Amino acid sequence: MRLSAAKPIFENRYDAGRQLAEKLADYANQSVIVLGVPNGGVAVALGVALALGADLDLVISRKIPLPLSPEGGFGSVTDDGTTILNEAVVKKAGLSQQQINYQVSQVRGGVRDRSLLYHRDRPPVAVSGRTVIIVDDGLASGYTMRAAVESMRHRNPEKIIVAVPVGPEAVVKELEGIADKVVTCAVGSMPRFYLADFYRYWHEISDNEVLNCLKEWRMRRYGPKIDLPDKKQMETT
Repeated sequence: MRLSAAKPIFENRYDAGRQLAEKLADYANQSVIVLGVPNGGVAVALGVALALGADLDLVISRKIPLPLSPEGGFGSVTDDGTTILNEAVVKKAGLSQQQINYQVSQVRGGVRDRSLLYHRDRPPVAVSGRTVIIVDDGLASGYTMRAAVESMRHRNPEKIIVAVPVGPEAVVKELEGIADKVVTCAVGSMPRFYLADFYRYWHEISDNEVLNCLKEWRMRRYGPKIDLPDKKQMETT
């Protein structure tokens, strides 16, 4: 679906996961692992993994914020140390190597803390020789996803699929050049792209909600079959 104007097409991230899973139906019950990008991507990845009967794990990829404008970013860092820089933004911002190193160091520390919180004593799921589907709640600049893809390449999967509910058309095309395949529910061609505009209900996903998603997947995968909780249940858990 190609959109020239932003409009809500998903109720929330869990609904986005269900819709995205329909686009990935060919991968059901295969040797697939779904990797959610925390925080928002994990809520989407939950529905995808459950629908496909796939393993669920995380790839932590975090934006490197600009020193004086933290809402903006100039690259991303992943949990294995993979670092991708947006050289055009670095040049435009006039960042020194010292500033770059400091910001990267700060983000790496946060990534390590999140990895310990989310994985605890569980080792990462093996991806070698398997199809990896990397899921986020959408794309903006695409650098968080670029770093996640490069990180996974180091672990020798059979193929890497990028799967997002929605993203800017230009960024989706760029990612098609580095992933084996990009799957979306919709792409936007509007000049100003705001991810939240495509969701009827949008909220920041907390660390507790990420942990609840992982717990829910384990219960559904290995425990008694229960209904997937709706957004309100997940927020109040």
